[in-house]
Amino acid sequence: MRRSPAPGNVHCDGTETVKLSPKLELAGVSLRDMTEADIPAVEQLERQLFPVDAWPLQMFIDELAQPETRRYVVAEVAGRIVAYAGLMCIEPIADVQTIAVVPEFEGKGIGSAVLTELIDEARRRRADDVLLEVRADNPRAQQLYVRFGFEQIHVRPRYYRDGTDALIMRLPLNDPNSSEGAPHERP
Repeated sequence: MRRSPAPGNVHCDGTETVKLSPKLELAGVSLRDMTEADIPAVEQLERQLFPVDAWPLQMFIDELAQPETRRYVVAEVAGRIVAYAGLMCIEPIADVQTIAVVPEFEGKGIGSAVLTELIDEARRRRADDVLLEVRADNPRAQQLYVRFGFEQIHVRPRYYRDGTDALIMRLPLNDPNSSEGAPHERP
C-alpha cells in the first residue's frame, strides 16, 4: 500500500501546504512550497549541511524561477526550516535536485515526507522515472532511497568536489512490479 500525503491547502500566493501524517503533525512539522523569502534560510542551511559542495544563493533563486519544471518544498517546525527538497521534471524524467534534513531532525520521518512529496509531484507531472544522485559516503540517505524502491544504476566516479563518488539511483514510477515509491514494509 502506498502512503502519500492527502492534498493540502492552496494559499492565495499560490503556495501549497501539504497534509502530513498524524505523527508528523503532532510533532509540529509542516510541509509547504518553498518561496523566495525562504531562500536566505535555505542557503544558510545548505552551507552548513553541504560545506564542500553547497549551492550558491543564486542557484536557489534560478530554480524557483522555473515552476513549469521545478518544485521545491520546505519542512518547518515552530517556524524554523528543518528540511528542504527540490525536483526537476522534464517529462518523462524527474530528478531529485536536492534533499536535506537538519541533523537534529533526522530519523523523525521528515526526510520520508519530503521525498514522498517529490515522488507524488513526479507522478502529477507524468514522469516515468525518478532519478537522483547520492554521495557514496552517505549510507543514511542511501537507505532512505532503497526503502522507497530506488535502485542503484550507475556510479559517477569522483563526482563531488572532494572526490567522493556519486551513486545514481532510479525509481521507476510506471513499473507494475515497483513499490510505487512507498517505503518497503519490513516483514
